[in-house]
Amino acid sequence: MYIINQSDTLLIMAAALFFLGMCVLALGIFVLITKAMGKNVSVLSAQTAKLAQKGIAEDMAGLVGNASALMNSLNDLVRTATGIGIFLATLGLSLMSAAYWIVTQISWPI
Repeated sequence: MYIINQSDTLLIMAAALFFLGMCVLALGIFVLITKAMGKNVSVLSAQTAKLAQKGIAEDMAGLVGNASALMNSLNDLVRTATGIGIFLATLGLSLMSAAYWIVTQISWPI
């Protein structure tokens, strides 16, 4: 039977924390790539701009106001997705740094 000592426990904790940090970092990068640079947001933004131009050409103030509100909402959506992605990436790097710190605190038996 294998007896787990304090060094082994800390090493297992550090490995689990490092793996979790890698997963969270990858998730943050995935969110940054897919949500902030999404094709749907670009298409919707282009269509809204065309709608606003049509509203200006035909002198429809309500249409222009609604298109402007939609553009502001899209801008907020992209900023929110970017903020979440940056937070997750920073959290992942912090978890990996904590795992490294735990490994440096282990007193290895000789």
